[in-house]
Amino acid sequence: MAVTFRLARAADLPALVAMLSDDVLGRARESADMAPYEAAFAEIAADPRQQLIVGEDGGRIVATCQLTLLPGLSRKGARRALVEAVRVVADLRSSGIGAALMAEAEARARAAGAVMIQLTTDRSRTRAHAFYDRLGYEQSHLGYKKAL
Repeated sequence: MAVTFRLARAADLPALVAMLSDDVLGRARESADMAPYEAAFAEIAADPRQQLIVGEDGGRIVATCQLTLLPGLSRKGARRALVEAVRVVADLRSSGIGAALMAEAEARARAAGAVMIQLTTDRSRTRAHAFYDRLGYEQSHLGYKKAL
């Protein structure tokens, strides 16, 4: 498998939304209406601190994540990176693509001057927890969310 990573293009949106929708949590919160995704993509693409990364294999989109660079005052003004919406197509999970995707995100974060990369994952995603543990991520914080 020869997965290459690049920034997402608008034409990739249907494949990205399909990946976001392809699990128990995603089926409940994603939509078939592409308009909100198109608006979000335009905003992401216009923001230099955002990178919507896709993994492509032979023209097929097989993985994605969003990398956000966060300037901050803590840690002596260190820049951090946040990874969100990590997904691999169902038929290729456990094939190494997710690890390669995370390595790509980490390399991009380092290149942008980030000193730390962080993420959140839903408590119900126990396989994802084991995946991040294998990659050396630590469960160092307790996360909170509030719907607005």
